[in-house]
Amino acid sequence: MPRQTDSDPLRQFGAAPSAGEIEEMGRRVLAALPPEFLAQCGNVALRVEDFADEETLAAMDIEDPFELAGLYRGVPLTERGADDPTGLDIVFLYRRPILDWWAEGEDTLEHLIRHLVIHEIGHHFGYSDEAMEAVEEMGE
Repeated sequence: MPRQTDSDPLRQFGAAPSAGEIEEMGRRVLAALPPEFLAQCGNVALRVEDFADEETLAAMDIEDPFELAGLYRGVPLTERGADDPTGLDIVFLYRRPILDWWAEGEDTLEHLIRHLVIHEIGHHFGYSDEAMEAVEEMGE
């Protein structure tokens, strides 16, 4: 059996996916939503950051920033009145926790991004976890 050397690694790994690449995956998930859902997501922005900020973590009583991979910030459609202004709703994806989750599991990165985006968009619609699972299954 040949001996492995530093110039002949077992496997070449590229750089971890960038925030831009994760954002593009998230945008593809949004674009693939059923039209009736997509029509109501026009004011939802998608942002990718390495971690949630300290204020967000403190407000959610989370000590380890690796414990939060995604977050919806906004007012769910079910809580808006007819005269409520439509503010900017944001789905945050937190890159470093996502990458750790991916490295520790068996799912593809695309599957994890899809799950997170659909889950957070579900909060925009005011859905329960069960309803979010049903929406996620529609796109599979």
